Amino acid sequence: RLLSLHPLFDVKAVSAHSQAGELIISVHPQLQNYGQTRFVKNEDVDFKNLDLVFLALPHGESAAIVEKIPSSVKIIDLGADFRLSDKSAWEKYYGGAHAGTWVYGLPELSPSHKEAISNQTRVANPGCYATSISLGLAPAIGFIDSTDIVVVAASGTTGAGRNAKINLI
Repeated sequence: RLLSLHPLFDVKAVSAHSQAGELIISVHPQLQNYGQTRFVKNEDVDFKNLDLVFLALPHGESAAIVEKIPSSVKIIDLGADFRLSDKSAWEKYYGGAHAGTWVYGLPELSPSHKEAISNQTRVANPGCYATSISLGLAPAIGFIDSTDIVVVAASGTTGAGRNAKINLI
């Protein structure tokens, strides 16, 4: 929605492999700006003619797509594939092979971090929990004892993807 209304972005392709061929508005009726635009298959996207790609794939799937994207194209990965620098932490929390580490994209916390992000072509976006916790606590750091912070968080079924799952009800 934000990109469809942004004056500096021209969205060239929206892929959703499982919905390829369907109208975007049939799956997301709030995206009326996309009119008769249809989802395409991931493999049908011509990455070499793009300036920026947003990936929003399940954990462990971004790395395979990244291999097909030219290094000149900027990528923001909204999944977890490139968030963690510690290979053993990746294996513990997500399982499978660790794809590598990109700069962590949370510029709101530090002017120097914002500059580091702007100089990168590959950025790993933090997840919703990490973002909400970090931004929520940031104003208090320096005023509270931050050595033993405990956060209890909950998510509705949308936190697990688009479909409700029985173990989350």
